[in-house]
Amino acid sequence: MNKAFVREDSGEDDDEALAPALRLPPGSRNYMTRRGHHVLHEELDQLVRVERPRLVETVAWAAGNGDRSENGDYIYGKKRLREIDRRIRFLIKRLENATVVNPAEQENTGQVFFGATVTICDAQGGEEQTWQIVGVDEADVSAGRISWISPLARALLKARIGDLVRFMSPAGVREIEVVDIAYR
Repeated sequence: MNKAFVREDSGEDDDEALAPALRLPPGSRNYMTRRGHHVLHEELDQLVRVERPRLVETVAWAAGNGDRSENGDYIYGKKRLREIDRRIRFLIKRLENATVVNPAEQENTGQVFFGATVTICDAQGGEEQTWQIVGVDEADVSAGRISWISPLARALLKARIGDLVRFMSPAGVREIEVVDIAYR
């Protein structure tokens, strides 16, 4: 088949192509902690300074080997190069639109805001859990970090110690109590 009739990704980085958990609500800011901003910046730096130049070198070597249509190194290298370029564009866009929030500056509020580490107690089971409310790009449930746009985080925002909060979870309506609020 002629390459002219093969659909290639447009390379556009619109939010439609992102997983739902990474999409920001329309008109909202891309809040992130200093740590999250640093992690994304380090990834961008690694891609631009190390991985992309190494891959360009490999693709140039593979292109010099002759027939490109059956050259696996060349074909895979070009595909990987497009993926890296797409990720670089995404990271640049996220970092440009980022609003870095220092959680320590919100410590005296007594309420839950972005960056708070909140200990909650399930009203039914009595099980305690601790979650830090972070940016969309730095959320990691296994590490106890949830996105500020998650249902739990939205329910917790502006709550105080001792408040009972209800929210819709996948298992149905849950009621939890805010046990502790800390800004680290």
